[in-house]
Amino acid sequence: MSHQETEVLVVGAGQAGVAMSEHLTEHGVPHLVLERDRIAERWRTGRWDSLVANGPAWHDRFPNMEFSDVAPDAFAPKDQVADYFVKYAEKFSAPIQCGVEVLSVSKLDRRPGFHVQTSKGTIGAQFVVAATGPFQRPVIPPVVPDDSGFHQIHSSSYRNPRQLPDGAVLVVGAGSSGVQIADELQKSGRQVYLSVGPHDRPPRRYRGRDFCWWLGVLNKWDAVAPPQGAEHVTISVSGAGGGQTVDFRGLAASGIQLAGMAGSYENGILHFAPDLRDNIARGDANYLALLAEADAYVECNGLDLPEESEAHVLGPDPESVISPLLSVDLAAAGVTTIVWATGFSVDYSWLGVDAVDEKGRPKHQRGVSPEPGVYFLGLPWQSRRGSSFIWGVWHDAKYIADHIEIQRGYRQHGLPHARPQLNPVGAHQ
Repeated sequence: MSHQETEVLVVGAGQAGVAMSEHLTEHGVPHLVLERDRIAERWRTGRWDSLVANGPAWHDRFPNMEFSDVAPDAFAPKDQVADYFVKYAEKFSAPIQCGVEVLSVSKLDRRPGFHVQTSKGTIGAQFVVAATGPFQRPVIPPVVPDDSGFHQIHSSSYRNPRQLPDGAVLVVGAGSSGVQIADELQKSGRQVYLSVGPHDRPPRRYRGRDFCWWLGVLNKWDAVAPPQGAEHVTISVSGAGGGQTVDFRGLAASGIQLAGMAGSYENGILHFAPDLRDNIARGDANYLALLAEADAYVECNGLDLPEESEAHVLGPDPESVISPLLSVDLAAAGVTTIVWATGFSVDYSWLGVDAVDEKGRPKHQRGVSPEPGVYFLGLPWQSRRGSSFIWGVWHDAKYIADHIEIQRGYRQHGLPHARPQLNPVGAHQ
């Protein structure tokens, strides 16, 4: 690649990078998308084998193309989601270069633009969009020492039950990933312990409609900030098995041993916080509140949707909630593996500009950073609750593309004698 010039450099060709490229193409803005692996690689190799999208195919897609091989109400398997983005990029000939890693971005001295060092050369760009998303660095809390003798992996490294050594498994984290992995392991014949923290627990379907539809008509996707204290509260929802409401009582009845949040570890014993009952209760309250809002919406709008009175009946608490497990001797319990479904942190160490805070987190407003010309895309709650979903990142990308177009106008007005670029990469003739 040696040296190239482009107006906008987009780093990452997952769902965020593909969406960004489409909107820049619509504006006629010369740009280049760099991806160190393949398009949508995280969907292919950064997930477990049986993963499906958390939203139905009619909802979890970009507005301008439907899934050709997945029924609208079905949940697309991970490889078909990746194939979808490859086809989508082909649809408008996205200028994506795969196998190129961005190593560093630095501001040019006393003039607009950035110097970008890659694994295959250098690039000069006027704008940079960090579209690498939130799933960059797996987080494993420093609880159980590496030399404890247990096989410890992050959920991003889990593929299927066969890859794990024989024995019981402790899954830490009860969001979408932790719940699905725990359920799969239990169904494979393993004894499973599941550490449950604070969570939201929406119904998968209610009165004949998916929860994605309910959050849409109730305007909950457009919430612009998470409730106070709930910035990192996970959503326990699953598209597995055709889509089912996560039911911790059902998981307990199947044989999974529930516990509260994982705490300290010493002498082979892992201690859990006494918060399981409260965590389950808060999840139940979230679930019931959405049912009540849905019922009110049906009544107010005179909709002919079937009633589901049984959905409001939760049933008795399981024994593991009534008498919570506060500690377990892992070896004595036969536990050989710990799966940490504990989320990710971001890694913008390559972005050498004033656009991240002291903890390395992006500073931005709707993806626009305080460093002129630098943008972020694909972040949770970037502009609204829906930003975490495929359709949400598409709308966030449109906002950023519009912002770049406005800034281009200002720059062209302020620099009337600037020399135009000759045949920049990513230019569409």
